[in-house]
Amino acid sequence: MGLFSKRVAGGLLALPLLLAACEPIPEGVTPEDAESYKAAVASIGCEMKTERDYLPVELQTGMTREQTIAMGQYLMSRDEAVPLEGGGVKLTTGACA
Repeated sequence: MGLFSKRVAGGLLALPLLLAACEPIPEGVTPEDAESYKAAVASIGCEMKTERDYLPVELQTGMTREQTIAMGQYLMSRDEAVPLEGGGVKLTTGACA
């Protein structure tokens, strides 16, 4: 494999990481909503795993269940959260760092 081919192949391997970093904020969620979500999750201990976690975040933010799940996925794509074993998400930045 020539030098050019190696560079192209290496660039293609990095493409999914770049695309994930460019993932848009979930539909129907503003940047202000995203900050509200982070604050709400921090207020319950930084983890979203069970119904007892989702309900207070939904009430504090006005988001739907689908939006809260999408926000967790969005923040994982930005390395601001990690998946929890057995499902759910844990924030890893800001007040949850």
